[in-house]
Amino acid sequence: MLDELHPLTPHHLPFYLAKPGETDVLMIVMGIFLIGAVLAVGNIYLRLHSLPEQMAHKSQKTQFEIVAVLSLLALFTHIHLFWIAALLLALIDLPDFGTPLGRIAGSVEKIADATTEGAETTPTVAEAAQAATAPGKTEPGVSKATSVRKKEVRSHV
Repeated sequence: MLDELHPLTPHHLPFYLAKPGETDVLMIVMGIFLIGAVLAVGNIYLRLHSLPEQMAHKSQKTQFEIVAVLSLLALFTHIHLFWIAALLLALIDLPDFGTPLGRIAGSVEKIADATTEGAETTPTVAEAAQAATAPGKTEPGVSKATSVRKKEVRSHV
């Protein structure tokens, strides 16, 4: 091929136009730039979508799971209200109801175990009535104060 220009072309051509048979450097550079820009914008988009999850990571497990599900729903459905709800939920500190309720349940179990153990060794109603009518008589090895205290405990059961 000839390197001569066509007679009708202008003699002063811009630098970015490729001559016949040469590679178009500008097109290659722009292709690489376009791929990099798409990857960068996608990375920013995914980081923005995971922002509520990162914020809720330090919170309770249930709250974190709800925020994660809302973020995924927003990502796949493109309903931005889910993302806003996840962000607001991540910003709010929910009170911890589980710990106090767990302690209450544990205490109630201890109380229930103590009353069932005490009920096994307690005398029947007839035995308690005999002990109450016979003043001065107590159970062997038990002082009067202890037997009175046992009667008071049993009186409201």
